[in-house]
Amino acid sequence: MPRGNGKGPQGRGSGMGGGKKQGSGGRGRGGGFGAGPDGYCICPSCRERIAHQRGTACVDMKCPQCGTSMTRE
Repeated sequence: MPRGNGKGPQGRGSGMGGGKKQGSGGRGRGGGFGAGPDGYCICPSCRERIAHQRGTACVDMKCPQCGTSMTRE
């Protein structure tokens, strides 16, 4: 196969990337990991909702009603 300048049918790319990474979020966008100090923790089983406690991840908290690990709302 001959060598060329990269402009044949398989050498079409010339971009340098640099776009925003998907899922990188940003500050102040709520939801997901590191969602900030405000918000609520919710039980996936019984839907009990309690205020998030700063410095404690929701998954480390147990539901006061049924004992299931909470998740971030």
